[in-house]
Amino acid sequence: MSKVRGIRGAISIPKNTEKDILEATTILLRKIIESNQIQTDDIASIFFTVTDDLNAEFPAYAVRNMNMRMVPLLCAREMHVDKGMPGLIRILMHVNTDKSQNQIKHQYLGKTKHLRPDLNEGESE
Repeated sequence: MSKVRGIRGAISIPKNTEKDILEATTILLRKIIESNQIQTDDIASIFFTVTDDLNAEFPAYAVRNMNMRMVPLLCAREMHVDKGMPGLIRILMHVNTDKSQNQIKHQYLGKTKHLRPDLNEGESE
């Protein structure tokens, strides 16, 4: 029986530009989709957050550019914490899957690997 599971991921970008936000989001989304063998129809929704310093583009537009027009998306501002990492895009993807929680492969790429080393299955950016 299929269940809804959450898949986490994060990636950092060097500059607040539309190009950097869309490229980094696309890289992270592709890594999550490939590593978890996700079909577009199995995606229930995707929730994006960005740090305060990122406002050049909505990360959700990367999904539209990947031809997933019917997936429900939401973008929000990450809670500000003084010791937090700047230039950060986070994803919480909800998928319908038969996989158990421990079979899900979360993706923390590049500089974000230390955020959740207990969950990280990602490789370098």
